[in-house]
Order: sequence, then C-alpha cells, then structure tokens
Amino acid sequence: MNSAPYDLYGKSILVTGGTGSFGESFVRRVIQEFAPRRLSILARDEYKQFHMAEKVHGPTVRYVVGDVRDPGRLQRVFADVDVVVHAAAMKHVPIAEFNPIECIRTNVLGAENVINAAIDSGVDRVVALSTDKATNPINLYGATKLCSDKLFVAANSLVGEGGTRFSVVRYGNVVGSRGSVIPFFKERRKTGRLPITDARMTRFWITMDKGVDFVLRVLTMMDRGEVFIPKQPSMRMVDLATAVAPECEQEITGIRPGEKIHEVLIPADESGQTLEFDNFFVIQPAFHESWGLKLSDVYAGQRGRPVAPGFEYRSDNNPEWMTAEALHLLTRD
Repeated sequence: MNSAPYDLYGKSILVTGGTGSFGESFVRRVIQEFAPRRLSILARDEYKQFHMAEKVHGPTVRYVVGDVRDPGRLQRVFADVDVVVHAAAMKHVPIAEFNPIECIRTNVLGAENVINAAIDSGVDRVVALSTDKATNPINLYGATKLCSDKLFVAANSLVGEGGTRFSVVRYGNVVGSRGSVIPFFKERRKTGRLPITDARMTRFWITMDKGVDFVLRVLTMMDRGEVFIPKQPSMRMVDLATAVAPECEQEITGIRPGEKIHEVLIPADESGQTLEFDNFFVIQPAFHESWGLKLSDVYAGQRGRPVAPGFEYRSDNNPEWMTAEALHLLTRD
C-alpha cells in the first residue's frame, strides 16, 4: 500500500495517444530522467508519429501505429509492458457532439479495450487521464470520460491481489496544449478582437510540466481505483484573454451548447470519499470492500483529511487563482 517510489528504470512503458501534447511531454521527461527498457508511443496517425519521431527519439523509443478501438492490436502491443499511461481520447466538444458514436468508440469502448489488454498481458499499473468535464457532465465528451473513469475504477474488481492496478488522474485545462484556447487566442489576436462566450466563465489551469509531474507521482501513490486531482489555480476567461492579448478588444459571443460557466473537479456527491492533502485530493473508490481491499488514508507520506460534507472543488470557489501577469509569463512567445 503506497509503497516506496515506483521505479521506472528498466520498465517497459507504453503511452496511448502518445503523439498528443501530454504524450510528447511525458515521453520527453521519461527519456531525460529514466532509463526504460522500452518506451512505446501508440497512436493512429502516422503523420504525427513521423514528425514527433524527428524531435523525440532514442534507442529504446518505439513508435507504434495502432488504435485503442482495435482490441487485437492492443493485445499485441501490450505484450511485455509494465506501465500504461492512457492518454488517447477524442477531446473536441463540438466534434464529439456531431459524431457521438465515434467519441463513444474511442473514449468508452477504447477504455474497455485498454483494460482488457492490460489485464490479459499482466501490465503492472495503468493510469488513465481524465478531465474536469467528466464531473457532472453536460456534453457527450464529458459523459464519455465519466464512463471511462468509472470503467478504469471498476476494472480493479476484475483482478485479484497482485494483479493490474488501475487509477485515474483528473485535471483541468493545460496551458498551451494543442487545441486549447490559448493558441486560439494567439491566432485571433491578429484580428484585434477575441471572442469570449461569457464574462463570468472560469476554468482550472495547469501547466504541462505539472501535469506530467503529477502523473509520475501518481504511479508511486496509486493503490487501486483512486481518482487523483492535483490542486490547481482557476482563472477567469476574460483575465486569460487579457494575459494573452492585452491590446485586443474582447467580444462577448454567448455560451455555446455543451459549455459550462464553471467547471467542477470534485462533485459534492463524492465528498464522502474524498481526502485532501497539501497539494492534491484523492477520491477513493466506493466499492473497494467488495474487492477485498482495505484502503489507507496515507499517500505520499501524508495523512489525508476528509473534506466537509457537500464539498465541491469548483473553478469559481477555488481558493487559488492565477493572475493575468502570472499566466503571461507562461504564455509569452
């Protein structure tokens, strides 16, 4: 339970969706700081793999073309793998709404395929990446990620003691990631006007480096079935727009379908299972006793504090806020 630091040296590591922003940053970090036996990047777009391979390579790095929708392919590539970081997903809200079954096939059925391949191949640990949109979802993307989270938590009931461990990491928007609003604002500032859907809107923000740090930390902390949430600052979208392009006029365009004013990372309904630590939260699994698992309240050498009944971790009531000046330091060209 919450044993000594998990040693990635000599391990075989596989990252699904590994050509995305997180995957590339995670692979770079592992190459720099560890000596894995093999580091495999699984993705379905060979064009992205080709360009990433020109920048990120090494004697143990392998680029593998494949799709989490294809269970047979996963059975092959998961062979002799110790650690899986599952980052593959359809993430664009409007595209998911217009193509719902495609989003379900990747985010839900793909999660099932990853779980089955990991168990069948004897993978030691699987960390699945989630999103704030999985909490109290109002769009299809969020609903599929909530379902994915539930699948990875429940997967622990399929294995006995000593079998594959599954846990989830959930955080908000990543500063500067591909497809995020910051690159969009940088492009639109050429027009002198930035569209803001609602002046009240707030979001959680985390840097890519901190996201990678936290996933690496969770590989050590995880037992079974936890959802780990790093503490992260909130920011008003109007302040973010000011940080990116202070010279631009801001135009309020109205909230889009499937969009929230504020995001939630821990819902009130799960406050009874939530522990708070110095710089992260842990939502412990509700059904662990049926797995024969006795959970501890100690993670990373800290004893967790139960949160108050009805506690919510929301982007609008967050005690930590990022200023426009602080974000500017992270986003300046």
